[in-house]
Amino acid sequence: MFLWRAEVSPGVSVAFTDIHAGNLALHVGDDAAEVRRRRGALEEAAHLAPGSLRFMNQVHGATVEMMEPGTPSPTADAMVSRGLPLAVMVADCIPAVLVGQRPDGGPVLAAVHAGRPGIANGILPAAVERMRAAGAIGIRAWLGPSICGNCYEVPADLRAQVAEQVPSAWAETSWGTPALDLPAGARSQLEAAGVVVEYAGRCTLESDQLFSYRRSSITGRLAGIVWSHG
Repeated sequence: MFLWRAEVSPGVSVAFTDIHAGNLALHVGDDAAEVRRRRGALEEAAHLAPGSLRFMNQVHGATVEMMEPGTPSPTADAMVSRGLPLAVMVADCIPAVLVGQRPDGGPVLAAVHAGRPGIANGILPAAVERMRAAGAIGIRAWLGPSICGNCYEVPADLRAQVAEQVPSAWAETSWGTPALDLPAGARSQLEAAGVVVEYAGRCTLESDQLFSYRRSSITGRLAGIVWSHG
């Protein structure tokens, strides 16, 4: 179920799922009851209360929502909480999770859907800003599995457009055509914001243990999750 899982600070854990967790998205034509069952199994594996893991309606935008108890699932591409468990779903985009600490010792968490539009529009720096507004210091980031710069072929004009905003995203595929390196772009944005990147996952297209939209347009979604259990 988990490609990678770790307690990253006392009482706070981060994990990324693989294909064995199954598709976790409700928007890809899968049976909704089965998706909810899988989400429940994920919560159980993480020792979370049923229905407590918060998901977004992701739209490749730049909106960051602050999540409080009772806040409905937002239409956004990043969520921040003071401990509520958060999830982000992907099948080539970067599932980024961030963890900071308030001066009183409590956690500030974020889950970010960092695809090409999100990277270009600054969704990661916006999430960091919202975390700091919630009192976070010492923010660290974990970048889950996503398509790598060697594999993410794009038209030359699109590469130029994104690289104008995020120069570190400029790349070439392993076969010599224009590409974007989203993990490199994400890392540069986070480091510029003073955030330490602790982990970066493998390429989704290169691994048959992960969902990839580039491999098949009909595919599931894996999740990056972050939660407090202190």
